[in-house]
Order: sequence, then structure tokens, then C-alpha cells
Amino acid sequence: MDSAAVLQRKKPDFYVVGPRAPEKSQHVPQVQSKSLDVTKVLHLLEDPLTANLKERHIFVLKKLLKRNQIGFLLRELTGIARILDICAEKVADHPEYVPIVCEALRICRLPFLKERASDELNYAQDVIAFISHLGCLMRVSEADVRLQLLETVRSFFSNVAGQPRDGMDCATKPKPRTLPPYRFSILSLSLQPTSPGYRLQLLEHSDLTRSLLLSITLLEDQPAVNVQLLKTLQLLSGSSDLNCALILDVRGAEAICLRMNQPDLSGQVLFHSSEILWNLLESGSKAEVTAQLSRMECVISLKDAFFHKLMNSSLPPDLQLRNDLLVITTLIAENPNSQLLESLFLIELMVFITYPELKSHNPLVRNLKLSYNNEDLKMKKLMLNLLVLMSRDFAALQLYREAQVMRALLVLVKPPATRTERRSASRHWSPVQQEELQLQALATLATIAPLILDDYMVCQGNTHLLLLLDWCVKQDPLFGQGHDSGRRGNKKPQMRHCIRLLRAVTFVGEESVNQDLCDQGTISQLLGILMQMEASPDEEDVVTLEIKSDIQLILSVLCENDMHRKELFGSDGVEMTLHFLRKGCSKFYSGLGHNKLILSTVDCVWSCVVGCYTTEDFFLAKDGVALLLHLLISSPRCVHGIILATLLELCDNPNTAPHIRSWRDGVGHTAPRLLLHLWKQEEQELGVTRNNGGGIEDPQKPILGQYQQDLQLSFPADAPSAAVMEISENLRAKIYSIFCKIGFQDLPGLSTKDYVILSIVRRYLDFKVSEVWEEISRELVLDDVRPVSPDLESLGDIGVTAEDTARKAMAEQESILEQHEKENISEEALMYTEIKSHCKHRELKAKSWDNYVSKTSNYEVLKEIKAQRKKSMESSKLEDEDLIPEENFVGRVIAVERTEGHGPEGVNVTVARTSMKGADIELKRQQMLT
Repeated sequence: MDSAAVLQRKKPDFYVVGPRAPEKSQHVPQVQSKSLDVTKVLHLLEDPLTANLKERHIFVLKKLLKRNQIGFLLRELTGIARILDICAEKVADHPEYVPIVCEALRICRLPFLKERASDELNYAQDVIAFISHLGCLMRVSEADVRLQLLETVRSFFSNVAGQPRDGMDCATKPKPRTLPPYRFSILSLSLQPTSPGYRLQLLEHSDLTRSLLLSITLLEDQPAVNVQLLKTLQLLSGSSDLNCALILDVRGAEAICLRMNQPDLSGQVLFHSSEILWNLLESGSKAEVTAQLSRMECVISLKDAFFHKLMNSSLPPDLQLRNDLLVITTLIAENPNSQLLESLFLIELMVFITYPELKSHNPLVRNLKLSYNNEDLKMKKLMLNLLVLMSRDFAALQLYREAQVMRALLVLVKPPATRTERRSASRHWSPVQQEELQLQALATLATIAPLILDDYMVCQGNTHLLLLLDWCVKQDPLFGQGHDSGRRGNKKPQMRHCIRLLRAVTFVGEESVNQDLCDQGTISQLLGILMQMEASPDEEDVVTLEIKSDIQLILSVLCENDMHRKELFGSDGVEMTLHFLRKGCSKFYSGLGHNKLILSTVDCVWSCVVGCYTTEDFFLAKDGVALLLHLLISSPRCVHGIILATLLELCDNPNTAPHIRSWRDGVGHTAPRLLLHLWKQEEQELGVTRNNGGGIEDPQKPILGQYQQDLQLSFPADAPSAAVMEISENLRAKIYSIFCKIGFQDLPGLSTKDYVILSIVRRYLDFKVSEVWEEISRELVLDDVRPVSPDLESLGDIGVTAEDTARKAMAEQESILEQHEKENISEEALMYTEIKSHCKHRELKAKSWDNYVSKTSNYEVLKEIKAQRKKSMESSKLEDEDLIPEENFVGRVIAVERTEGHGPEGVNVTVARTSMKGADIELKRQQMLT
């Protein structure tokens, strides 16, 4: 009896569910016998004496495959691969080998077997080579072998996922094989299947994908195999980026595209080909894919496939496939080397792009039947997107003119028809679809219209847009259902794209276009829309803020260089800018677009207000300068430049300087002090060296920053140097210019340190000129150029003069600091005097209190004080009698004035004197009369 059977009867469950036994000696003979079997089979097949024994070969091969029905061992894969190669070579002359090869491929669907856990790593290269050999079997011309090979490859994925994937049905899924219980028990004792993803991981490093792709040229007479190959390639390209790279290495995108129109009644070739191209675009190198598909032959193949589906498709899957082909076409259009024009693809497509907006007698259009469903809507939007991508080609723009693309787009952007008109019209786009096409057409025009302005003006594009703006402002409950949270009657998306289009057109700078807009009242219309949006109770969102900032930018472009348009901007426009300036910068970093709105508002002041005395005076009368200065305080540093530039332009108006001088912020700081504070911050940012008092430290580098000190380069003659570029890159030149307008004397609210900085600001131009000359001298040295003696002497004199100017500034700064120090010392002495006076007063007060306490607590002291007081009164009475004049006077108080003193010392009394004698006579006269 067989030992395996006895072992199975004794412990039938141990070997199935238990761990692998540590002793392998009893199993080694079985494994070695299998290894010898493979070696003997190879010797039988390769030995010249036995190479032609076909019946013997088939018998031995069947026996070998029967003993490996649960899978091939990892360490035997090299021999199995060699056996498959030999059998494949014999198939052409001996078809009897076909079942052998197919059976071996069926076994390959099962996981490989390992004897140890480390076998997966040790035999990884053997597995890669084996999988690569599988791809080489596609050279066998037998359809059964090819189909079985492709099914085997697809089974790699089903084993991992546990279910069919990507078109693999349950019929193709490998079925588990049932073996005699004794054999399974012995083998499970030492053999285990590899991990589920092991083969897929190594497949990416093999040549299987490349071999399958190259075999596509061998399947022209086997359409069924071709379909299965495309299914397999679709699965491989969708599962791994490495597989996509392998396909692209052998120009797989080009090969797939060239064969996508092969005769196929099922239509699966085109479907799977497009899916493979999609996988390559998504997971592979997009640039490489589009480069391969941009060849003339590929574009023509793609064109034929698209137009075939366009004219002959009615089912949703076919319509979706048609749109997928159009998407691939748009991706190809992004490649500047695409052949869409040369292949006549774009020319033939123009008729369908302008349909049904423009009537055409082209026979292709007459045979086209649009269902106006969602797939047709997607196709229309994709065509409009293709117009944008091809607009970079000048030849395409000429084609747009000939096909009247501008007119078709303007038809799409028209306000929708009324309900009555829609009922009377033929079948067309639904309101929601029309809204989407309207938005897409506006976005397309924003790119195309600036490039073909002549067509835009011929088709009266400005008029269409202004009418659309009027419609956007009105309420229409039957429109605006597809966007912006689905609120009925909301036409904010239309207004957003319309304003974008106006901005794109005006920014071209074509005077005829801008003049046409102004003649139609665009300035007042935009101002009305802007203030109407401000009055709306809705919360500000990204779209609203974008519309507001774009409107302000359009107004800036229209009014920038035209005095009459600034007058049309008028008081309403000034009120608009003041309204937005009052909002400040509290939401600058909100992320919704408030930063853009602030910048566009200041730009609107600069372009629409400055330069016209009427608007300037109204702006000044409404405290516009104060608002700009408040904005300068609260805004971040990136906004300071445009605000200071606007203030500088306003300073050309003589009424601006008093407003700047009289301005105060919330804590009482003045505008000059604010400007000097910005100057100090700017120098700290530039790394200018200053002493502890804020004055000049190095007279040879009074305003030189750290970057300019480190930069030791020679610039070309036609390029600005670092000293010149520095003027436009920071705020110091603007601050200096503003001080030149408001003056450097009698500036209110400045401290001592402010005066120190002001002494540098006043000489900024002198320092900058000397800095430029110093830079010239340094560049001459770097270029090994020696000026002539007079020039060299002049350069030296300029340097000496510049240093003298800096030293004078330093002396002035020291004088200012010394005077400030003296004032501090004087204030300190006065403070000490006041402190001493307060201390003396407290001492006297304390002494007086002690005397009062002693009087009230000691009777003897009280009697003594009373006696002293009586004695003092008598002595003073005698003195008064000696000093009494002949006439006595009585005083009358006529005024009392309070001073800063305390007690009686703080009162000034004015008394009028009257003679006592005269008063006595008058009294007697009155008594006699009575």
C-alpha cells in the first residue's frame, strides 16, 4: 500500500489545516523526483536521438502536466518556460502540441507554488523571465494558443480581486481543480501558493506587456483574438503606471490608434482602443501620448472614427464613445505640433461646431440628427472647448473667420427666448442646456474675441454684451436654474462671464472698441450695476467680489487716458470709489477676493479720478485723501506702493497738500509722521545701516541697502543697473516725491527721531545721484576700463561732494539729537524743582499739623500761644497808628481771578478805594436831609 494513503488514513485533517512540518526529509524524494521529471523531459525534447519521438513527447508532457495540476513550482519555472518554447516551435509542423501548450497555459492561471517563505524573493527573476516567455507565445499562429494565453494573463487580475474585472466574465474565471485527497495532503504539507499580488507585481517588470502590444500586428486575420488582446491591454494599462510606460516605449498609443478602425461587426475594437488611450492619458505620460497621436496618420484615423460615430450613433454607449473620441482630440489639440488643421479634421468639424446656430447646406449636416440630450450637450461643449485650444494657431483664427464662428457664438450668448417663442420654435435645447451653452460660449469668447476683434466689431459684439448685462440685472424666474445653488432667477454666472469677456476685450487697448463701449453708455451702466450689487442684501462671495473688481478694472481701462470719459465717470463714480475705500482692509486675507477689490478700487481712483480737476476736487471735498491715508495704515505692505503712487498723482492738485498736512489718525499721528515711519520700515527691509539714533552711520553709504552692497556685477549698457531698479522696487522714491509736494518745513506732529529721518529724506535725490555715480565707477573697475583723466577727476570730485553732503546730514542729525538732549535735561531739572517744592509744601503742612495738635492737646502751650498772639496784636496796633495817613480809605472788591496757586495765594482780588473823610461828609448830608 502506498505510504501516502496510509498517512492520509491515520491523520486526515492534520496536513490540511495544520502548519508545515519542520522535518522535510520524508518529502524530499517526492520533490526531487519532480525536479528530475522536468530535467528528463527537457533531455527528452532536446536530445537529437529523441527529438522526433512525437508520441513519446506528448505522453511525457501530459504526465508532467497532470502532476502539476495545482500549479507550477517557482524553482521549476525556468524549465517549464524552456519546455513551452520547444513546444511552441513544434506547433507549426505538429498541431498535436497545441493541447499541451494550452493545458500548460491553463495551469499558469493558478498561483505558483513555493516551498519556503523566501522563495518569492529568491526566484523573483525566474518568475519575471517566465512571464516574459509567456508573451513570446503570441508568435504561435494558432488562435487557441493565443486566446488561452490572453485568458491566462487576465486571470492574474481576477485571482487578486476575487471577482471578474474589466469585461472578464465568470466563464473565463479559472475554476479550482479537484485532486485526489492523498496527493493534496502530501503536497500541502510543504507547498504553499504565492501571495495574491505576487505575479502582478513582477508582471510590471517583465516584457509581457510589450510583447502583447507588438503582437497586435500579427492579428489582422484573427479579429476574435484581436478583441481579446485589446481587452487584455486595457486591463494592463488600467492597472499600473509601469505597464503604461512599457506600452508607450514601443509607441503603443500610435499602434492602437492606427488600428482602431479595423472592420469589426461587434464594435468592440473601437471601444477598447479608446479605453486604452484613455488609460494611457491618465496613467502614462500625457505629453508622450499626445506626441504619438499627433502624427498625421493617427489624426486621420481618429477623424474617421469620430465622424463615423457622429453620423451613425444613436444609442447612449455609442454617443458616449463619440464624446470620448472628441475629448482625446481636444487633448491632442494641446500639442503645438498636432496635425488637426493639416488633416482637415478641424475644417470638417467647423460645420458641426456652428450647427444649429447657423444654417448650412452641407450634406453632412443634413444627415446629422441631434437628439438634444445630455450627450449631445457634452459634445457641443467639447467642440467649443476645442475652439479655445486651437485659437493659438493663426491659421485656425483665419478658419474661424471663414466659418463665422463669432456670429455663432454671439447667437449662443443671446438672452433666452420667451416662453411663447420657445413653444413656437422647433425642437431645440432645453432652458437648462441653453444656460450651460451660454456660459460655455461666453468663456470661449473671452479667449477668441480679443484675437479676432474685427469680426467681433462687425458682429456688434459690444451691443450683444450690453444687452446681456441688462438682461442679467432683470429678474427672470424661468432662467438661472442650473447654477449657483439652484436659485431660480439667479443670473450671476452669466454676469460673471459677461464681465470677464468685457474685461478681455477692453484690455486689448483697441481704441475703436473702447470708444464704441463708451458711446453706448457703458460707464454709467457699469456704475449702476456695481452700486446695485452693493445695495443687495446677499452676502459677498467669490463670484460677487470678482464681478465688482472686474467692473472697476474695466472702468479704469476706459477712463485712464481720456479726459472726457473721466468727466462721464463724474460724481457717481467718485462716490463709488469712496464707498469701497471706506470698507478698508479688514477682510484683505479672507480668501474671497477682497484683496483684489481693494487693489482695483485704488487703481480706479488713479485712472478715473486723478487727472480731471472736477473729479479730483469732488474727491478731495469728500475726504478722499483721508480715506487713502487710513487705508495706507491698515493695508499690508504689498498695497502701499499703489496707494502712495495715487497720493503722489493727487499732489499735482494744489488743494491736496493742505488735506495731507491736516490729516490725523485715531491716535493723533500726522501724515508726515506716517510717511517717515514707512521710510524707516523700508530701510529696515532693505538692510540700510543706521546708528542708534536712526541717523547715517557710514557717510560713504548713506542709503545703500545690503543687497546692493553684496551685488558686484557689471550690467549691460541697455539694462538698468541695481541703483536704478531699486527706485521702482521700494517706496522711498514715492515718499520723497510726496514730501517734495507738501514741503519739508513746519511739518506737524514730528518727534526728534522723525526729524532725523527727515534730514535723510530731504537729501534722498542727492544721495541717489551719488550712488549711481559710485556704481558707474565700480562697473568701470570691474570691466578694466580707465576713464580719461578729466573724467576720472570728475568722478573723484563727485564722490567727495557726496561724502561731504552725507557728513553735513550727519552733523545736522547730531545737532538735532543734542538739542533734544538739552531739552530733556531742562525738562528733567524742572521736574526736580517741582518735586522739591512739593516736598517743602508737605513738610510745612506736617509742621502746621503738629502745632495744631500741640495747641489742642496741651493747655499750657495754648496759653503761651494766646499770650504771644495778644502781644503781637498790640505791637502791630501801635505800628498801625503811626502809619495811619490823614485820609482813610474803604476798599470795595470789584473782581476776583483764580490762578494756579493753592489757598489764598491762588486768588487775585481787585479792590476799589474810597476816602473815609469823603464818605463821612456824605453820610452827614444825608442825615440832615432826612
